[in-house]
Parts: sequence; structure tokens; C-alpha cells
Amino acid sequence: MTLSVAQIDRETDQLVGEWLTLTEVARRLGLSAGRAKQLLKDRKLIGVRRGGGEPQIPAVFLSDGDVLKGLPGTLTVLLDAGYDDVESLRWLFTPDDSLPGSPVEAIAAGRHTEVKRRAQALAF
Repeated sequence: MTLSVAQIDRETDQLVGEWLTLTEVARRLGLSAGRAKQLLKDRKLIGVRRGGGEPQIPAVFLSDGDVLKGLPGTLTVLLDAGYDDVESLRWLFTPDDSLPGSPVEAIAAGRHTEVKRRAQALAF
């Protein structure tokens, strides 16, 4: 499987806020650049291009030296629902009053099961 990284639109870029380069992700996770790139290929993380250069990943996707618990499963569900990387980012970072907050904030707060249920409903 080849690594394909989408170009992000301005609105989604602003929703996300803080970004990390793939090199910085590798450093924070204690991995080689190749292993960090494999996280993108395996859809454990998603990254986008922001004005060229290497892929960038939302900083909130990392917590305590690891990938945010529950994120990889949610990304898989979103892919299965037909969402591409940019659409997935938009969905994860858009505030939802019924959560409250955004889905990624709920995942970070340990409510990833609820977020996955909502993502599964998107496919119907």
C-alpha cells in the first residue's frame, strides 16, 4: 500500500489548530521516520499536506508518548463509512453539542466507544 497524503483546505486546517510534522511525531513516539510513516499507511494516524513538505498530523492525536487510545479504530470506521482523510479530520474536529465538544475531544477524554458508535452511524 502506498502512502497518499491529501492536501487540506483552509477551514479544516483552522479547525485542527496545532499540527506536528511526521518527523516530530516520530520523535515524540520514539520511532524511526519509516515506522512513523507506517502508522499513516496502516491508518493508525492520518496526515495531510499543509502547503507542501512532509505530511502533518494533528498534535492532539498523540498523548503520553503514544497514539491516542481509540483513534485508530475510529479512523477505520470513518474510512469504512466512505470518509477520506480530510473529511475524517473535519468530522473529528467539528464541535458536536450532543457530545459536548468535538469527537476528538471525546476520544481524548476516554469516550472513544461513543465516538465510534456515532461514526458507524455515518455509514447508514
